[in-house]
Amino acid sequence: MAQTTGMERLAADVADGKRRALARAITLIESQKPSHRTDAQALLGHLPKGRQALRIGLSGTPGVGKSTFIESFGMFLAEQGLKLAVLAVDPSSARTGGSILGDKTRMDRLSRHPNAYIRPSPSQSHLGGVGRRTREATMLCEAAGFDVVLIETVGVGQSETMVAGMTDLFLLLMAPAGGDELQGVKRGIMEMADMILVNKADGDLKPVATRTCADYAGALRMLRKRPRDPEGFPKAMMVSALAESGLDAVWADIQTLVKWRRETGVWDAMRSDQALGWMRDEVHSGLLAALQNHTKAGAVYAQLEADVRNGALAPSAAADAVLQAFAHNED
Repeated sequence: MAQTTGMERLAADVADGKRRALARAITLIESQKPSHRTDAQALLGHLPKGRQALRIGLSGTPGVGKSTFIESFGMFLAEQGLKLAVLAVDPSSARTGGSILGDKTRMDRLSRHPNAYIRPSPSQSHLGGVGRRTREATMLCEAAGFDVVLIETVGVGQSETMVAGMTDLFLLLMAPAGGDELQGVKRGIMEMADMILVNKADGDLKPVATRTCADYAGALRMLRKRPRDPEGFPKAMMVSALAESGLDAVWADIQTLVKWRRETGVWDAMRSDQALGWMRDEVHSGLLAALQNHTKAGAVYAQLEADVRNGALAPSAAADAVLQAFAHNED
């Protein structure tokens, strides 16, 4: 009972917008200790219902200027009186599990603004470019009263599109590039993006950025139209995070898209689909953990690993044997 009371108090402090409580709550939900997972579920159950922030996902290749863009765009929003939370996911070491978590040092101005909150989190080798508990951290930020939650992924790849499945809007930040570089952009992530922003459109790079933006706009027109988009979306635009130009146009188009999706019911449908996707992901993770901790299946798994390693057994056959042991020999 004391634990529940403690989680109720922590949830109330988060709902009151207390930054230290929010930091404690995110640390709790990111913990991998089984006892902390129980507390985390109790905490989430006590959060106020009905609070919604605009969830924006942002991805882009390393060196494209994601941190500079987030700081410039974040300052633009904060100066308008909007409360912004940035969940910046850093890549974790596959060897130690550690990460640099340097986003606060890269966003010095924004980290000091009273309307902004930056939370660097390790990806903990979780696929999708986002942390294992990014969805729950987003819920906490919404409960704390933030107007916008911006989720920065660790980079672009085929798995990075997962962030599009937990946000209301997905921005893809790209650098000015030639034809060869454009060919390397994955179609999957192009299809998921709501807006492609060609950054560094300033100085000597502006003509290249103009051509790149036109190329992306042409590529987007060739994609099949999505029912979640009004006329003109998805679109490609030019911005300069360094010169802080084009940010107002980006925000205006974001508001146009959000307004249309709310009025047509697309917003609610997307949120419902995302909630179901979250549930399925949790079920998959829970089943995998149960399988690994299962006495019989765990033993079979250990026995078959050597056979798979030396090529004596096909991985698919080994997987079937483990699943059979799990299904028919429950503890």
